[in-house]
Amino acid sequence: MAKHRNDILQGTLALLVLQTLAVRGPLHGYAITAAIEGTSAELLRVEEGSLYPALHRMEQQGWLKSKWGITDKNREARFYEVTRAGRAQLAR
Repeated sequence: MAKHRNDILQGTLALLVLQTLAVRGPLHGYAITAAIEGTSAELLRVEEGSLYPALHRMEQQGWLKSKWGITDKNREARFYEVTRAGRAQLAR
């Protein structure tokens, strides 16, 4: 049962990330977390320990692409963007 629940949570997080990036455009990890939590009026919490493995998995699946960039606070960060395959997954 725990594995099944974990699969559901991973799938939900992936959809939340894809939807957030599809609407807002390229974002870095912290901004993705802030957007999801803000949109849900902080009902949903996204932990770093869940987010970054999910981003890595989605990039390996071809749903996201990433590149290094500079944040608003002049820090280097990896920015994630939805690919065509990611948009197709979101539309399913």
